[in-house]
Amino acid sequence: MKKNNMLAMILAGGRGSRLHDLTNKVAKPAVSYGGKYRIVDFPLSNCANSGIDIVGVLTQYESILLNSYVAAGGRWGLDAKDSGVFVLPPREKADANLDVYRGTADAISQNIDFIDAYEPEYVLILSGDHIYKMDYADMLSEHIENNADATIAVIEVPIKEASRFGIMNTNETGRIVEFEEKPSVPKSNLASMGIYIFTWKLLRQMLVEDMEKEDSNHDFGKDIIPALLNNGGNLFAYKFKGYWKDVGTIDSLWEANMDLLDGNNELDLGDSSWKIYTEDITTLPQYIGANAKIKRAYITQGCVINGEVKNSVLFTGAKVGNGAKVLDTVLMPNSVVEDGAVVNRALIADGVKIGKGAIVGSADSENILLVAADIKGVE
Repeated sequence: MKKNNMLAMILAGGRGSRLHDLTNKVAKPAVSYGGKYRIVDFPLSNCANSGIDIVGVLTQYESILLNSYVAAGGRWGLDAKDSGVFVLPPREKADANLDVYRGTADAISQNIDFIDAYEPEYVLILSGDHIYKMDYADMLSEHIENNADATIAVIEVPIKEASRFGIMNTNETGRIVEFEEKPSVPKSNLASMGIYIFTWKLLRQMLVEDMEKEDSNHDFGKDIIPALLNNGGNLFAYKFKGYWKDVGTIDSLWEANMDLLDGNNELDLGDSSWKIYTEDITTLPQYIGANAKIKRAYITQGCVINGEVKNSVLFTGAKVGNGAKVLDTVLMPNSVVEDGAVVNRALIADGVKIGKGAIVGSADSENILLVAADIKGVE
């Protein structure tokens, strides 16, 4: 088996319950984003662009579509000899009826044999549900330079929001001296991004020990990282500068799509030097009708627009009928807004149809409305 300096393991088994109906039948990392992408495209593309050629994707809930999607490693250039994307579902029963990973660390523990087969010096652990671009090779360089046991990617967040995150408190050298999980009074604003590099020999030992602890949550944030700190481990923070979004709620998913309307957005999906790879769908070009009105919109291939679109993002195959208005809204793939309908501050799920003359959402709404089932039109 080929020896790799570092391989990646993407944790893609979360239930995604805060996305409500969007994840009833689809795993969270397989949810659509940015016109033509899926969320999991980002960590996979980052791996490919960073020179990581072995990637394990740990799946769990509603994973049929995700499994078939990521198994096509060629989308990210990970299908050559001695490279690949490998789907890794749970193997052990957490209870009598259900095969699940008991926690983030347990997901890696159940796949120790997979990792051992490639004899890596380092293992990169990634969340599969964030939108960002990162060169993991730079992070690995810092890990090696610091002779670290673990390196944790962090991003500065507004101090008033820090209590929503796992917070890393560091000294002047960047060494982590304390980890606080969602502290009510945070001591710093360095939020964990759920991106870790571990020296594999040490992590393997800790995972084996953790499996034997009945009172463990088998979780990196709750168990492995605190244990490393308590044992005097050498942990360092890797400060990330750039766009990063946790799209765990309907509002944050909507916001991440809306960020694309800014021509100077940090994510820059058109950057050819760090391309985000995805499924190549054959479809017709977008069609803009003679009576269409468009202002500040992100429109993908296959869209048909005959009405008004303002401050909105339209995914592949979305359609807007005559006299219809789409305002401050995300239309996911193949969704339809029929003639005369008005949609405002909403996220319309894949394939959903808004009937003729229907009124959906409100400009005054505090939260974004998710529409995951067809809306009947005016009779």
